[in-house]
Amino acid sequence: MNDAPALLARGPWGVDQVQAQWSDEPYAAPPANEAAADQAIAALRDRGSPSHDGVAGRLVDYEQTPDGRLLLRLQPVRWALRLVEGDASLSMAALCVTRDAEGRWLAGRRAPWLSSWPGRWALGAGGAVDLGESPADTLVRELREEWSVAPERVSAEALVRLPHQLVMFIGQAWLPAGAEVSPDHEHDAFGWWPADVADWPAEADAPLRRMASMLAAA
Repeated sequence: MNDAPALLARGPWGVDQVQAQWSDEPYAAPPANEAAADQAIAALRDRGSPSHDGVAGRLVDYEQTPDGRLLLRLQPVRWALRLVEGDASLSMAALCVTRDAEGRWLAGRRAPWLSSWPGRWALGAGGAVDLGESPADTLVRELREEWSVAPERVSAEALVRLPHQLVMFIGQAWLPAGAEVSPDHEHDAFGWWPADVADWPAEADAPLRRMASMLAAA
């Protein structure tokens, strides 16, 4: 199996150039995946996580139009299916990589009780695309919910499929000068990493460095 992420589409796009079309028909997962999702939710509860289930978005198809728009066709999907090992059912998540007015990168360590990437450092904010939502709007919503801050500007950068079939909608946000962030309970530590990726601390792993270098080059 190829362990490298697949770049499906590359921007940048303005948030108004990203359009989501939602189907009314929910995704019907194989029974084995449904059972695995049930087990994953139970495991979260067993380790004390405030686990939840619900409805989110799944990528059905996408198109880069001749006039420069990104069209995403989505459908409702059970949220817990993203937890199935090896097959997240093309569930969508949005990642809002965040920088301050000096170009520094906002990094937060994810709390150990979280369902995905617990205890690891991540850039900015991220989460599932809610039912009926455009992934471009998810970027701003997650930044507000996780860090209690609003961006000065936002761009959509890439659509990426991870090897375990989770689709990442990656955006980049810049905060106004003097903006202050306040982390939510999903982070147990945070910091501002230098604008130059070469100067990042040791806890910055290789995937984070690659992503930041790609965004900085754009």
